[in-house]
Amino acid sequence: MPQSLYAKWMYDWEYALTTRDTNRIVRPVEWGFDWLGDFSQIAATAAATEQAASTDTLAQMIAVNQDIVARADEFFGYETPNDFRLEARHPQLFPTNVRPETLAQDAELKRKADAGELPAADFLRFTSAVRTRYPENDVVNARWYPAAAEKQVGKPKQAIIVMPQWNADAFSHNALCTLFNRFGISALRLSKPYHDVRRPAELERSDYAVSSNIGRTIEACRQAVVDIRSCLDWLESQGYEQFGVLGTSLGSCYAFIAAAHDARLKVCAFNHASTWFGDVVWTGQSTRHIREAFEQAGLTQDQTRQIFTGISPMSYMERFAANPKRVLVVHATYDLTFLREFSLDVLANFERHGVDYVSKVLPCGHYTTGETPYKYIDGWYLGSFIYNSFKRLAQQGR
Repeated sequence: MPQSLYAKWMYDWEYALTTRDTNRIVRPVEWGFDWLGDFSQIAATAAATEQAASTDTLAQMIAVNQDIVARADEFFGYETPNDFRLEARHPQLFPTNVRPETLAQDAELKRKADAGELPAADFLRFTSAVRTRYPENDVVNARWYPAAAEKQVGKPKQAIIVMPQWNADAFSHNALCTLFNRFGISALRLSKPYHDVRRPAELERSDYAVSSNIGRTIEACRQAVVDIRSCLDWLESQGYEQFGVLGTSLGSCYAFIAAAHDARLKVCAFNHASTWFGDVVWTGQSTRHIREAFEQAGLTQDQTRQIFTGISPMSYMERFAANPKRVLVVHATYDLTFLREFSLDVLANFERHGVDYVSKVLPCGHYTTGETPYKYIDGWYLGSFIYNSFKRLAQQGR
């Protein structure tokens, strides 16, 4: 009985957090073949003849995803950008909700910046190797947290790329970066495509990262993976030798696929994880507005899984396991966004493929992970894993 009462309390809390934002928009399904035509001839042909939802259109999108998986090295391949630079500017919040307390926080940060009370921060900027129709989105943004030189003495230079959750504001996960600095690990807090300073002006939320436009959603993942790999190139040019990645929620999907395609990532922390992108879209509280659009178009859960196989971690499980790495998976028992069964499927596949992993469980849900006391438990799991894994990596590199 106590467990049942706790579960009910937790689910009620989780539901309240997932429904407090009123600016989610149900947009009609767009197949978005035009977003993928540069890569796939199937997509290019379909874009020229695209009509309303039909069996043929669905089959074409499934074929495009199969093409992506078959030629993943090409799809997630890139040329290293040649315009890396550090820019100093005042941090901004870039909120994704219109709650009064958030808008007040945003206004206070702007006031401090105008009054000279807010110090400037360094941001790595460069042109993404994947181009979209939004110029602001195509300039990659990563807040730079270099570890102090004295913290790096006697070991290889180490760095981690941090990717927060979908619809994160620009301050999310910054505290983790400062924590990693205390361990002598530098951090790049990477803004995902269509997030914070990369968000097109017409949006209140980072909707274009995951939406009912299927091709654009797939292309956003491609861009995120390539941006992570490009950040590694810059870090190498700065003398860094050992690398990790931490992703939360959608960020964990991007981080997993990047690690599957880039052997330089030896330490991986996945804060909420799932196997199939489409299953999360269909069953998750965060994406219920997207499911509504898919249902209106006559799509099913199984079809939704198939139209997103190209950006599903499960499609690259063997590739991920092929290179040695240390992995953490944190999942939540009462998660209504990444259902527990999907996270357990990740662990089962790691076990099956011989991945060196650690599993940690939070007694909360997806959104409540960011609430007290669970955010401190989560921070302990992530921080201790990163510290110990990079310490071991340094010992191996000597």
